[in-house]
Amino acid sequence: MGKRNLLITIVSAVLFLYGFSFAQEETIIPDFSKITNEDYWGIYNRVVSLKEVNEKPTLYLNGQEGDGFVWLKDFDFNNGIIEADIKGKNVQGNSFVGIAFHGLNDSTYDAVYFRPFNFKDPARKGHSIQYISHPVYTWFKLRREYPQKYEYTVNPVPDPDSFFHVKIVIEKPEITVYVNDSKQPSLVVNELSDRTGGWIGLWTGNYSDGTFANLKIIRKIE
Repeated sequence: MGKRNLLITIVSAVLFLYGFSFAQEETIIPDFSKITNEDYWGIYNRVVSLKEVNEKPTLYLNGQEGDGFVWLKDFDFNNGIIEADIKGKNVQGNSFVGIAFHGLNDSTYDAVYFRPFNFKDPARKGHSIQYISHPVYTWFKLRREYPQKYEYTVNPVPDPDSFFHVKIVIEKPEITVYVNDSKQPSLVVNELSDRTGGWIGLWTGNYSDGTFANLKIIRKIE
């Protein structure tokens, strides 16, 4: 064995021993203009429209009874980073907006979502950001059985009526959420599902509308 091959073998063995890998990444910028293309996007329980906001293409999901979302078809995501700009509204109990991931169908998925109406409420700001894992771990079950473990405040505090930037880092089982480019996370939890992949979607809760822009996905290829 030559010196070069020997060196590569030694370095690879050390990296393997200490848990490092040569995982590759790919960056995906989903095309909002294809929202009517049923081969590209799926729509569940919402009417979705493409709008220009501040010269940026956005997807607007209307509000109606039940949760709803749009998701990327033929796209599987396990570990990586999801980023987006999200806009809800400051209306009590009527604005639940976020990102769903590791989805299998319209009732089985994980999500991180926000309650903008709680951002600046001193009594309820601890319920500003929420992790859920449907169908078992709903927000109600998690709040009742694990209070303040899967929901928390958002820091720095965004304007509840404006866009805020969300960065979700998923390194199974850990999920870390950053808001508005803060270096300190607003939420760190361990995922409650054991799924190793699934679709990604833009999510709104019961009777909630929402606007989404600048969706970017960095997917690890393992």
